[in-house]
Amino acid sequence: MNDQEKTAPRSSADSILARNKAIVLDFIEQAVNQGNIDAASAHFGDAYIQHNPNIPDGVEGFRSYVRQLRQTFPDVRGEVKRIVAEGDYVIVHMLAKRDPEEAGLAIVDIFRLSANKLVEHWEVRQPIAESDLHGNSMI
Repeated sequence: MNDQEKTAPRSSADSILARNKAIVLDFIEQAVNQGNIDAASAHFGDAYIQHNPNIPDGVEGFRSYVRQLRQTFPDVRGEVKRIVAEGDYVIVHMLAKRDPEEAGLAIVDIFRLSANKLVEHWEVRQPIAESDLHGNSMI
């Protein structure tokens, strides 16, 4: 990268994508790692569509899920490994651990944003394998 590229102003589209990533990262930090449901809920739009079959739609469904998760697993943590944004979507590849001693879960979350708010969520999760055929990490 040359000096001009380092100082060039970001395009409006780049700024929107960076903002969307920041919203999702703060949401994950507040909801999963801090258990601050009120702070995390501030990121929701008026309607929130949930595609995870274990979490009801809407802010109250999310609040209930996180309360139960944190009661059952008080040490739950999520470590974002990769984050990609395109258009209104932000995709996160994360290592989630309910207990620090477990191998954890490889999770891919897909969020859709509208007007700077989370309005839709999909999630795919898979336990971290104890062995593999190729030596490549799931994370």
